Amino acid sequence: MSSQIERSYQEAKELYAKHGIDVDRALEKLKQIKISMHCWQGDDVRGFLNREQDLTGGISVTGNYPGAARTPDELRADLEKAFSLIPGKHKVNLHAIYADTEEKVELDRLEPKHFEKWVDWAKRHGLGLDFNPTCFSHEKSSDGFTLSHPDPAIRRFWIDHCKASRRIGAYFGEQLGQTCVTNVWIPDGFKDIPADRLAPRQRLKSALDEVFAEELNPAHNLDAVESKLFGLGAEAYTVGSHEFYMGYGLQNNKLICLDAGHFHPTEVISGKLSALALFAEGILLHVSRPVRWDSDHVVILDDELLDIGRELVRGDLLGKTHIGLDFFDASINRVAAWVIGTRNTIKALLRAMLEPVEALRQAELAGDYTTRLALSEEFKTYPFGAVWDYYCEQMGVPVREQWLAEVKAYEQEVLLKRGG
Repeated sequence: MSSQIERSYQEAKELYAKHGIDVDRALEKLKQIKISMHCWQGDDVRGFLNREQDLTGGISVTGNYPGAARTPDELRADLEKAFSLIPGKHKVNLHAIYADTEEKVELDRLEPKHFEKWVDWAKRHGLGLDFNPTCFSHEKSSDGFTLSHPDPAIRRFWIDHCKASRRIGAYFGEQLGQTCVTNVWIPDGFKDIPADRLAPRQRLKSALDEVFAEELNPAHNLDAVESKLFGLGAEAYTVGSHEFYMGYGLQNNKLICLDAGHFHPTEVISGKLSALALFAEGILLHVSRPVRWDSDHVVILDDELLDIGRELVRGDLLGKTHIGLDFFDASINRVAAWVIGTRNTIKALLRAMLEPVEALRQAELAGDYTTRLALSEEFKTYPFGAVWDYYCEQMGVPVREQWLAEVKAYEQEVLLKRGG
């Protein structure tokens, strides 16, 4: 280890220790946290089952940076490169369209065997897998409805797809010894004001009841439901709103997914965590960065990400919260996007662990808001970076921006050699 990094770390430890903060303990705790890195950043949400299908469901990926993965092997290679630059052991979040199979198979007929190569790969690298049914970019979702569709035959197709997805998730959990979170999100909604808001939600509730009817081992698979405020083509009404899924999740003991981009532009998910944690079975986060709308920008170390980290740490919510990423940017190097977003998410958690939480609580209880504000502000310039550098070097990944040179070399050696 670099003597400078070690020296700076020891000095930082002494400063934090004056406030009762055990830095070594914080780093040990950080090592146990798994971030679920989303596979769809690597290929612009194309998948491998039907790559010619246009993106639908209000999903839009902009940019044409060279080097998008075209095959499962290319995607796994890109994921491996990203993980080599990120401290810790984590998970990969797969969508159903990322099945690795030569067989032509419909979504409602997917089986664990279509993902065996992903499981074998995850085993070799000590990774977990999470899963999502893909209820978009399909001819049976072309009119904007899936599980709430008025046509029973189309609704049946999507119910069967979600049921199959849960079984695949359970297979992941059983094979890898790490619980898989299978998250259901649908794009259903109307572009203009509907005449009937209730009936689609009644159909969705009934469909979900059927999807979740089969009991699966919770050690292998946990179910989550994800809301959205609106989407392109569904600006006026979204069937699966926050209120709908919060009610459904609480009533049926499902994880409730909070996506940072799925609320009003001035609404943040950090403020919801402590309230939801009191009642929910568990929480799934989709950490993203909306810019005026659900635009899924690469996660940066901004105020909201820091606040999410603070809420998880201060409320001791890490044990019941599953942290996943959800962004897709094709205007920059896709591997770099993964590295930036994941490293920033881990940084936010570490930064929260290095704050004088107990002192802040005591000041607040005493009504000493001056001390609360003063300490909060002073700790913003405490030597968090020295601790982060030490952690990265200790975990065998590049320190600071050194990782960028590796990504640039990978771009030259691998990504730019791929065809269009």
